[in-house]
Amino acid sequence: MSILTPLRLLSIALLVLPMLAACGGVPTPPASTPVAQGNPTVVPQPTNPPAPTDTPVPTDTPVPTDTPVPTDTPVPTNTPAPTDTPTPVPTPTATPIITAGGYPMLQTNQLEFGAVAHLFYTDYERVLQLTKNAGFDWVRQQVHWKDIEWKSDDYGWERLDEIVEAVDRYDLKLMVSIVRSPTYYTADGSDGLPADPVKLGDFVEDMALRYGDKIDAYQIWNEQNLAHETGGRITFEDAGRYVEMLVECYRRIKAVNPNAYVVTGALSPTGYTSFDESISDIEYLRAMYEYRDGLMNGHFDVQAVHAAGSANPPDTLYPDNPSNAQGWTNDSTFYFRNIENIRAVMEAYGYGEHQVWITEYGWATENVTPGYEYGNQVSFEQQAQYIGDAMLMAYEQYPWVGNMILWNMNFAVTWNEVDPPQPLHEQSSFGLLNPDWSPRPSFLRAQDTIAIIKREQGRAE
Repeated sequence: MSILTPLRLLSIALLVLPMLAACGGVPTPPASTPVAQGNPTVVPQPTNPPAPTDTPVPTDTPVPTDTPVPTDTPVPTNTPAPTDTPTPVPTPTATPIITAGGYPMLQTNQLEFGAVAHLFYTDYERVLQLTKNAGFDWVRQQVHWKDIEWKSDDYGWERLDEIVEAVDRYDLKLMVSIVRSPTYYTADGSDGLPADPVKLGDFVEDMALRYGDKIDAYQIWNEQNLAHETGGRITFEDAGRYVEMLVECYRRIKAVNPNAYVVTGALSPTGYTSFDESISDIEYLRAMYEYRDGLMNGHFDVQAVHAAGSANPPDTLYPDNPSNAQGWTNDSTFYFRNIENIRAVMEAYGYGEHQVWITEYGWATENVTPGYEYGNQVSFEQQAQYIGDAMLMAYEQYPWVGNMILWNMNFAVTWNEVDPPQPLHEQSSFGLLNPDWSPRPSFLRAQDTIAIIKREQGRAE
């Protein structure tokens, strides 16, 4: 249920700004705004026990072809911070303890913000400038393992080198989401989970040695409860294979850089199990936690989640407070608040001390991709409102959420750079930028909301 706190009233007033911007020109570009950086803190570690309910599906990364590099970059500026100071929201405290894995559990000191970006084969400097000016703290970039280790133990790091250095120059934090095995490392020749987790361990160790503290977080796989992420078919045994891989990566990364976050792959919010398609996120999460009597315990820092909004406002949830949208309303997995169900499972299994990071959330708008028709109900202005409201909800009501990474920054640009252009691809519809790089209302609303929250946190510029 939405509560009109002073913070929320300020954000409602600021909603007028993106609506006006959508009707007219683009703000003039100012100098970039530095983002305050928080050091990770450390927290206690749990044990293991059952939990609640059930739980459609965000998306993956487009791989466009060569891209033109436009020149004029609209760089919107942060809105001046308001004067009224709302009542501070409590944040989780941190108690240093060494986990079963031998390293402290890391957490952010307060809620932070990020965006999923596509930095390969595009003008990444421009993307990072816009990300910085929006006020985001983090960039999440998906890295296809098979594209770097193109031959066993033979790496092509050059493009990633450029991206890592660029993110560092912009003083943004970098999360890499590592997916897609080289086919020679899988049992069936697909690009799913590797047959031997040590192979991925070798890769992430080499990455940690190469980039040091320039990579702040490693996310091990993405939506591993989907069949197409595991080679085309999925079983409950795959949850155990995933845990073995996560544990191996945790040990190898922490041995090189104990200050790097190791983040679980976020499960796709799916409320059903069909081995040719997916396993329910709740069932898969339980299988992860139960594998080998809790092997995961002490071998990850953060539980990642994906929050699908469909066409539903962020404060709604099935069955208690369902949305009035047309379709995609009769299961909790169609709602942003499904993350509450994931959190309940974490607490039931003794993992309540771990932070949750939302590594993808957002609302589709008009698109032509089958399965994402719900976006045709959502205007750019509604998308902006839902994003701002979700940020405020997490800040005010979810002290266990440490990071919100928005899906996505610039995919409308990259899908417009392929041949032929696909400006109405579903991934484009989630984006904060238009195909011509101009900001959508959602960009401006996110920028305003982040500025308000950062001011209350004491880290406004």
